[in-house]
Amino acid sequence: MDPLTLLREYTIRNELHNIIRVGDDYRFGNDYSFPCTIETAYRSKHVQANRYTLETLINFITNHHLKHTEYIQQSRSLRIPAVTLPDRKPLLDYLTGKTASSDSIEFVKFPQHNDAAAVPGLGGEDVRVLENENQKQNPIELIKAVEKPLKDREAILFCKNRDFYSVFTAALRRDEERQRAESLQRKDGLVAKSRIERGFGGGGDELGYDGGPKAKMHLKGSKIGEGVPIILVPSAFSTLITIYNVKEFLEDGVFIPTDVKLKQMKGSKPDCITVQKKFSRDRVVTAYEVRDKPSALKTEDWDRVVAVFVLGKEWQFKDWPFKDHVEIFNRIVGFFLRFEDDSVESAKTVKQWNVKIISISKNKRHQDRAAALEVWDKLEEFMRSRSH
Repeated sequence: MDPLTLLREYTIRNELHNIIRVGDDYRFGNDYSFPCTIETAYRSKHVQANRYTLETLINFITNHHLKHTEYIQQSRSLRIPAVTLPDRKPLLDYLTGKTASSDSIEFVKFPQHNDAAAVPGLGGEDVRVLENENQKQNPIELIKAVEKPLKDREAILFCKNRDFYSVFTAALRRDEERQRAESLQRKDGLVAKSRIERGFGGGGDELGYDGGPKAKMHLKGSKIGEGVPIILVPSAFSTLITIYNVKEFLEDGVFIPTDVKLKQMKGSKPDCITVQKKFSRDRVVTAYEVRDKPSALKTEDWDRVVAVFVLGKEWQFKDWPFKDHVEIFNRIVGFFLRFEDDSVESAKTVKQWNVKIISISKNKRHQDRAAALEVWDKLEEFMRSRSH
């Protein structure tokens, strides 16, 4: 099935909500799957005669109600090529079924062979003999004549749903544990030395212990602590983002309700998961730990906390090592994920905080990627500001 024809059928049947983006592919229900960047048969008349990709057409048909300037800005924010203004109306008419075809559509055709017509003096019987010979031509050669390579010999080595990410995260954890052990050894040595000096110097009792009040927890105000950065999510199921579905949302740009993920899960609830930004053009990819138990964090762990998804309730921050939410959101970037048609009351408290409010649709899953990009853009901006 041609992706352009299939998209037209889904548009006419009002089933665009059944087209879901999963990673680098678009899934049309349970029937078909195409790469997001596959070129369709619809050719632009105004941009060097390029064919529009499936990603461009889906983004256009789901946002055709926007003004062209708004649509261009939206496409740029998603880093998706846009449909040109002159192409908008004829393309929309075709996809919605108002027109049956368009002269911009060029489906792939196999080459036609009619050598008999170019040979003078051949009768009807001779023509039929040559036509039969042409029909016997190797069909593989006909396919190769019109095929377009999509991958090279290096790209073909990549296996779908298989990578070395687990090895990468395991190496990060081992390195973090090593750094933590070395840090503790250094601290133990300094404490022992300090106690000996105080013991001989007369600042405490004869064993060298400081009899003064205990020092309060000290958090770095400008720099991020050593190790993998931490993102905190609520443990309550009443929030949209939990430790169960945060990986699919941040890595694949797809929101899956927590109750659905629970049914799919095998084994016990994870204490910590690792996420990274997959849909990035940057070569350097930063990994993040996601946790939902702030009470389990050690003193040095709080230096690595860079983001939190909030519930909108003050009690979420009980026993945190900060005096109030003002200090929290000066040190940590906050996010509040909500459905776009939720009541204003649901975000009444959050609007008083320095928190990024991000809205998603209850049904239009193809729009989740834009929301996930908002999170990554804000988080990366915050990380850059904290790295100086």
